[in-house]
Amino acid sequence: MTDLGLRFSVDGSVARVVLDRPEVRNAQTPAMWSALGEFGRSLPDDVRVVVLSGEGPSFSAGLDRRLIMGDNDLGQEPLLSIGAKPTEEVYELVKEFQAGFTWLRNPNIISIAAVQGHAVGAGFQLALACDLRVLTPDAKFSMRELSLGLVPDLGGTQPLVQLVGYSRALEICATGRWVEAAEAKEIGLANIVVPADELAATVKDLTDAVLTPLAGAIRETKALLLGAADRSYADQLKAEGAAQERRLKELLAAFG
Repeated sequence: MTDLGLRFSVDGSVARVVLDRPEVRNAQTPAMWSALGEFGRSLPDDVRVVVLSGEGPSFSAGLDRRLIMGDNDLGQEPLLSIGAKPTEEVYELVKEFQAGFTWLRNPNIISIAAVQGHAVGAGFQLALACDLRVLTPDAKFSMRELSLGLVPDLGGTQPLVQLVGYSRALEICATGRWVEAAEAKEIGLANIVVPADELAATVKDLTDAVLTPLAGAIRETKALLLGAADRSYADQLKAEGAAQERRLKELLAAFG
């Protein structure tokens, strides 16, 4: 996939995705989103952690601006031309784009974004799609879609609200301002901020830590947490009970 600007690898329980277009600050294309979705669908069952990072000084500068309108040298359809298609076709295309991001919320995996430099628009949403975010001090987020007359449509709006609340999420989106690493840590967008020379080691330590519990326990707990906001407290208690029953049965079958 290097011709698309992506590098994929799988090493036992850990898969890695590297955005590899440093000459354009890892700007993204719909072809990259399709490849990301395909990689997610094809992950081996024993993969438990996925680490996303960007080659060079930036995580991702968002959508490649050459794809917004008019002809481009990338051989891909301009984004604005999609608006001329029938409604159902537009929905299907957006759904396909979103699939490059949504697989990262699969309860079978823990996804970690290692973010340095710019994470703008689609880059911000890719980081938001991950369960955990480790930042360097120069990392900074911005949701720039509104400045182009567009909306964030790659799955980033819900996790943004869940992490920082509605009012702050609206302010971040509507202003398009930079959220730098220190603020990101303060408001819950970042789990950890570490010096750049410690980023790889910190992600490795975090990966090792989340691999320690049994896979089934992680899977059930992530599913519980992802669904918690949509359930009443009583329903969440029932969901916990059902999850625990499944765990007990699986443990009994494995070790009983």
